[in-house]
Amino acid sequence: MTSRRIPAGADPVRPGPDTALTIWVDGEAVTGTAGQTIAGVLLGAGRRQWRTTHQDGAPRGVFCGIGVCFDCVVEVNGLRDVRACLRRAQDGDVVVRQGGPVAVGERAGGPGGPVAPDAGRDERGEAEVTR
Repeated sequence: MTSRRIPAGADPVRPGPDTALTIWVDGEAVTGTAGQTIAGVLLGAGRRQWRTTHQDGAPRGVFCGIGVCFDCVVEVNGLRDVRACLRRAQDGDVVVRQGGPVAVGERAGGPGGPVAPDAGRDERGEAEVTR
């Protein structure tokens, strides 16, 4: 797909030259410009949805665009639940869609075995972050 961005030479603000970057989304190369968020790169490439809800598999993308709603979460470089509207894209980022219908007690994309309802949570119920 081609970018829907205005070429730098045609922009009345006259920004400096663009620095291209490439991220990998579900195994496909998507190009953008340094400084864009992951959501910005995806929207610029014509993608409007990149996640599905767990309950019924409904498509989601950017809703609020300011990090409040969590509709745009994706997995970035192995870290789940990254809000695409807030995370600046870095050249070579690997982005994977999240979501889809999940049976109660099963982990999405996992081996399908049962997991504890609090799996991936610390003693306070907060999501554990592993790097």
